[in-house]
Amino acid sequence: MTHEYQITGMTCGSCVARVKNELLKLGDITGAEIKLSSPQAIISMSRHISTSVLQEAVSKAGPYQITDAAVHSGHPVIEATDTDKPSYLPIFLIFGYIAGISILVQVVKGSFNRMQWMSHFMAGFFFVFSFFKLMNLKGFAEGYQSYDVVAKQFPAWGYIYAFIELGLGIAFLTGLEPLTVNAITLVVMAVSTVGVVQSLLRKTSFQCACLGTVIKLPLSKVTLFEDLLMVIMSATMLITML
Repeated sequence: MTHEYQITGMTCGSCVARVKNELLKLGDITGAEIKLSSPQAIISMSRHISTSVLQEAVSKAGPYQITDAAVHSGHPVIEATDTDKPSYLPIFLIFGYIAGISILVQVVKGSFNRMQWMSHFMAGFFFVFSFFKLMNLKGFAEGYQSYDVVAKQFPAWGYIYAFIELGLGIAFLTGLEPLTVNAITLVVMAVSTVGVVQSLLRKTSFQCACLGTVIKLPLSKVTLFEDLLMVIMSATMLITML
């Protein structure tokens, strides 16, 4: 769902950047277009967030006030409520499908090759996760910037990261330069893990960007598990090859 809001008090691009940064820290916000012209904020969210919660976030950025566009124009607004809890079923199904298909490949061959199984599993992982990110690349990049240590300093990293995952998927499937590919995977996923760990330790509520904006998940230990699994697998393959 997408809502329009008016924000008073912003006077420059720095104000816009601070407000956007604070809003994106809210776990259920999947995208925020903030500007100085009316309407100042167009916010996409996975479930309704009350204006009072948005105001708390905006106040952290500075002396700004946010109101619903309908209220600003004199029309009444009915606050929605949403008691639905996030479901991790989609991500467990994804992992189950990838693991099952990669095991099935080994069964058909009549033998189990651990290295090949891990390569196929990682290929499936990166193909699926990059697919969801590329469905809304801008939304993913904005969400990823809210907690990833690299994307915070270099916003374009969110756009690049999705294509890196796609490239890794192709490389693992084709067996291209396995030593180099596993080394890149280890570094990329280890850096990604740092941001997740920092956010979990701070107990900050963020929308997990691992599956882009299509499947809504909060940043949690499940996200940490995903990243660590790739780190462990790539490290295991590197050690085996050395």
